[in-house]
Amino acid sequence: MIKPTHYDDDGYPIQWLRSAIPSNTLACLNGLAEDARTRGVLGEGVDIRLHTFDETNRRVRPEKIARMIEREGGTALIGLVGVQSNQFPRALDLARSFRAHGLAVMIGGFHVSGCISMLPEMPPEMVAAQGEGISFFAGEAEEHRLDEVFREAYAGTLKPLYNYMKDLPGLVDEPTPILPSQHIGRTAGSHSSFDLGRGCPYQCSFCTIINVQGRKSRFRSPDDLERIIRDNLAQGINRFFITDDNFARNREWEAFFDRLIRLREDERLDIKFIIQVDTLCHKIDGFIDKATRAGVNRVFIGLENINPENLLAAKKRQNKITEYRDMLQAWRERGATTYAGYILGFPGDTRETILRDIAIIRKELPLDLLEFFFLTPLPGSEDHLNLYKKGAWMDPDLNKYDLNHRVAHHGKMSDAEWEQVYREAWDAYYSPDHIETVLRRAAAHPRGRPGNKLFLMLWFYLMVKYEGVHPLEGGYFRLKHRRDRRKGLPLENPLTFYSRFVAETVMKHLGYGSDLARVYWRYRKVKADPNRRAYTDRALSSGDLDMEELEMFTQTAGGQAAVDKSHRDKKLREAARSGVAAE
Repeated sequence: MIKPTHYDDDGYPIQWLRSAIPSNTLACLNGLAEDARTRGVLGEGVDIRLHTFDETNRRVRPEKIARMIEREGGTALIGLVGVQSNQFPRALDLARSFRAHGLAVMIGGFHVSGCISMLPEMPPEMVAAQGEGISFFAGEAEEHRLDEVFREAYAGTLKPLYNYMKDLPGLVDEPTPILPSQHIGRTAGSHSSFDLGRGCPYQCSFCTIINVQGRKSRFRSPDDLERIIRDNLAQGINRFFITDDNFARNREWEAFFDRLIRLREDERLDIKFIIQVDTLCHKIDGFIDKATRAGVNRVFIGLENINPENLLAAKKRQNKITEYRDMLQAWRERGATTYAGYILGFPGDTRETILRDIAIIRKELPLDLLEFFFLTPLPGSEDHLNLYKKGAWMDPDLNKYDLNHRVAHHGKMSDAEWEQVYREAWDAYYSPDHIETVLRRAAAHPRGRPGNKLFLMLWFYLMVKYEGVHPLEGGYFRLKHRRDRRKGLPLENPLTFYSRFVAETVMKHLGYGSDLARVYWRYRKVKADPNRRAYTDRALSSGDLDMEELEMFTQTAGGQAAVDKSHRDKKLREAARSGVAAE
């Protein structure tokens, strides 16, 4: 099973000595395949040998794998798993290399499932791949669905398509998603990953999850969670990324947190978690308190935008900008590091409004890290389907659909202007002055961990500035292999390739050192300040400011309307409480 990476702008696979995050899909499928092996699904006397590769931190050489299979004998199935749209070209190149060696190949993941789910017909590149003997798997593989795949691969009768999109499985009592510890050791921070729920009830037009994993949520059980934790602890792994798109909407959240609290407080297990939540999680009674007691110390938040009109255009009605400050304050008070995703290129955006809004965020939101994305019509989303139906231009190179490249046109900005403001957004948020501000906010809190904040902010910014990749695709020490270049591009002369690679590596690390030096003295100054605990600013004083005093509401489109609605809702709630009390 291979989780492919995707190509950089020069056509080389993006690969690191240590990559940023592990693949949840690879962990899930490894657990499911191990279960199938244990149950002997191919019959008595037939062994299944599993090999897992995450190409973001391990080179995949089809000819070497083919020789290993030939040497060991037997039948092989090459599964390219968890393939996103930007990884599909790389997956096809690998698949064709394996097919040239006569091996059975299957591709699955969000791109395949999204296309099958939303498009009226299969894209031509998928049809062509089927003509070359490459099979596809759409949907999820739980409930023993791998059994059929393994049996038919063993018999040499793989179907062109296995389509489970209309039959999404349950998750309770399914095998533990787990990767061997040597895989986790190749990631930054040595985090493993797993999901506790799939599906989402919301309607965001840019999202693929609702059309791939469904709008009806499905969950694992607290017993499943404890088994996942203990199985990983048995191989020395105690840091986890829970990949649920929105853990706050998991109806079992409290039972999960209670189980983790018991493991941490009664058994003294040293376990920590990263989760993803929405902007209303603080409204759920006890959610943030229990999350931090359960070991959550980093939180990804789908902020997306601070313009209500943009959020409405994207059907992200659940985001209430009037709640952003209180929500971020609640996480900060409990010592959690907050990350937020922010999309650039909504219909109402211009270069001026984007830069203005980032300036407002810097000043008025107590946020630690902000990551920017191009608004991208991902295959499997409503946005993609709408543009497809209109015949509107979308970049035909799927490799660019990584949210770090522009792949469509904008109604108010030229292509060059949109690309320019994307780069300017990173520079604006991660300026030395704002890095110092975030460090001061962290140092003012007993559990603020300013050193950790500095490391994370530099990681995010330097990946974009020097590596040209989104931080979530980043890693430690970029690797490149001359012969792995994208099909259709020329193989470079060894002298040219290696001399440039060495020069690039040296220059990038000099740049890293220069930028670190620019901000490290600020970090030392903040740490040495005897009055650091007394620091405050506009972002930290949410309880002392009326909404009408904040530019977030007075300067953004729809901001005042959001404030008025918030006031109306508050009066209605007070009136309802008064009526209940009177009765």
